Amino acid sequence: MADNNINTSLDIEKVRADFPLLQTEMRGKPIVFLDSAASSQKPQIVIDAISKYYNSQHANVHRGVYELSQNATDAFELGRERVRSFLNAESTDEVIFTRGCTESINLVASCYGRKFLSEGDEVIISAMEHHSNIVPWQMICQEKGATLKVVPLNEKGEIIMEEYKKLLSDKTKIVSIVHISNSLGTINPVKEIIDLAHEKDIPVLIDGAQATLHSKVDVRDLDVDFYTFSSHKVYGPTGIGVLYGKRKWLDAMPPYQGGGEMIKTVSFENTTYNELPFKFEAGTPDISGAIGLGIALEYVKDLGFDAIAAHESEILTYATEKLLAIDGLKIIGTAANKASVISFLIEGTHPYDVGTLLDKMGIAVRTGHHCTQPLMDFYQIPGTVRASFAVYSSKDDVDKLVAGVERVANMLR
Repeated sequence: MADNNINTSLDIEKVRADFPLLQTEMRGKPIVFLDSAASSQKPQIVIDAISKYYNSQHANVHRGVYELSQNATDAFELGRERVRSFLNAESTDEVIFTRGCTESINLVASCYGRKFLSEGDEVIISAMEHHSNIVPWQMICQEKGATLKVVPLNEKGEIIMEEYKKLLSDKTKIVSIVHISNSLGTINPVKEIIDLAHEKDIPVLIDGAQATLHSKVDVRDLDVDFYTFSSHKVYGPTGIGVLYGKRKWLDAMPPYQGGGEMIKTVSFENTTYNELPFKFEAGTPDISGAIGLGIALEYVKDLGFDAIAAHESEILTYATEKLLAIDGLKIIGTAANKASVISFLIEGTHPYDVGTLLDKMGIAVRTGHHCTQPLMDFYQIPGTVRASFAVYSSKDDVDKLVAGVERVANMLR
């Protein structure tokens, strides 16, 4: 077995022990989980926090004068404060809880678009976007008569920055681009993307669904206008996500949904809206989700961003070298700056067949278009096999993947 202690500041065996699912089996074999880009596993500390809430803390928040409700409110809002700290946002008023990154992007597309988009305006995205950062903008552009502009990529899977600069114009009303590609692992130069847009007073949304898993995000350093991510991709529970937004934009945008919590007063003649962040949080929120997300973010901070980055970088390098040694294997997405995601194809095979056979060996990878069909069209392929790594991924995982891929390649060819 390979030595998993690849970074002296991060004990990988100890980290792996924090994640109970990694101690289980799949198809009668110890599981090799390599689908963290779709959804990361959860440490016991997060599971315990959610269980504790339902066992001894549950009550609705913000409304009750009784102690249990006040305690639940404190725990819920502590989750929001932990998100604020994690992102280095200026205020918890700028932290909106949503159902996930997808809803966060839909919220901005709908609310910003209703207020600021008109016929003839333009919205810029890139050719590597997840469907959740394409379709909402298509919908609002169709509604408003605006045009969706797409920044092209090079063969490595990198945004062509000169083409991006050319697309920025007086017609551009917002830019919405992914921080890290879920399909390619490309880390985009988001700071430069934001700065160039701001030179023309154009706001920018960054889809951070993959980034918070792998790196430190500082929204004030980026000077980003909107930043989105999902809890379940950063070791937290499913069903909750975050929209960070600068106060000036959140104040200017109309509410996303109507109902309880987002109001100050309601009459049949008129309704006045609540202050931030509650203006965008209609209805009873995912209380346990906010608590679990807060604990997950503290877990990441305790491990240390530098230690996580060093570990994942070494895993990526090790896996890339081992996989490329397999005859007929081609990696799709070879950007100079990459996160720990490897999408590949094996000559003469279909991704689905490869993934199905790896499953028989207890190896969990993702196959298909990864909700990036236009990107697959760019490469003229039906999809890829994707192995995505996280802080708990080990060299032993990589060795088992490589052995499995070699076996599958021989079987199918």
